[in-house]
Amino acid sequence: MEITMGDVYVASDARYDNMEYRRVGRSGLKFPAVSLGFWHNFGSKDNFDTMVAMCRTAFDLGITQFDLANNYGPVYGSAEENCGRILQKDFRPYRDELLITSKAGYDMWKGPYGDWGSRKYLMASIDQSLKRLQLDYVDIFYHHRMDPETPLEETMQALADIVRSGKALYAGISNYDQETTARAAALLREMHCPFVINQRKYSIFDRTIEEDGVKKYCKEAGIGIIAFCPLAQGMLTDKYLHGIPQDSRIARDHRFLHESDLTQERLQQIAQLNEMARERGQSLAQMSLAWILKDDEVCSVLIGASRPSQIAENIKALENTKFTAEELKKIDEICSSSVVQ
Repeated sequence: MEITMGDVYVASDARYDNMEYRRVGRSGLKFPAVSLGFWHNFGSKDNFDTMVAMCRTAFDLGITQFDLANNYGPVYGSAEENCGRILQKDFRPYRDELLITSKAGYDMWKGPYGDWGSRKYLMASIDQSLKRLQLDYVDIFYHHRMDPETPLEETMQALADIVRSGKALYAGISNYDQETTARAAALLREMHCPFVINQRKYSIFDRTIEEDGVKKYCKEAGIGIIAFCPLAQGMLTDKYLHGIPQDSRIARDHRFLHESDLTQERLQQIAQLNEMARERGQSLAQMSLAWILKDDEVCSVLIGASRPSQIAENIKALENTKFTAEELKKIDEICSSSVVQ
């Protein structure tokens, strides 16, 4: 699909007809059940026309949330820059219908001030992100990971001041465990800062948020959870059942998923889950997303995509998010011997 800068995008009138919107904790905010992540495929090495087509498809199907971070790329910052170009080109009339989120907490620039959770880093990061995104504010600004050395009070005060300045509407955290989430929530409550969300990895193959208590705690505390890596970096699809495709993530990018991850045991589990999905009338990817959204404890799943058709296919997961007790037991039994990812 070739898109020229002269093309005029008009969003579909039916964009809100089929998407489900879920309340974020006990806040007034709602997330689309499926959100679009810019972690992969929106960097400097990727095709801009494809990026535009994916954003148009997502919004036309009711996906109102675009999730970014300062160092998404590669190169660092390029996903935000590309998103900013797309927002200016296509989505300026729809800004108030969109949730644009970003984060800081991983390495971004050289030297002692471009990483972790200091006030110095977060304050500089929000200004840089807004410049790249060509926005006056983001809807949510997250601290991207726990910092074992910076006092949590310093990091949370920076988030609260960013919100108070109008550069973000809400504060969020990502990759925080249960204990630190509770401490962060208490601090932000004292600061009267609207803290609404913890972004954590969650999938059929990765149940850490159940095991460490975050899922249960956030539900009780009125904090939303948005799940990233819901397809376990592509393992919860059928793409690896017959070898490794040349255009797959393992073949193209060795940073996050390796051929060694696809053990014989894992492939057997994938095959069993794939057959179960087929019996439900879903693809494995659709069933895996539906499994995360089966209750009200997760308000959205973050999907990645390399082409618009993947987005359309993944959204079909919302057509059936109900599981019988027998199905849930079978999924647990299939995964019971799973190695930790």
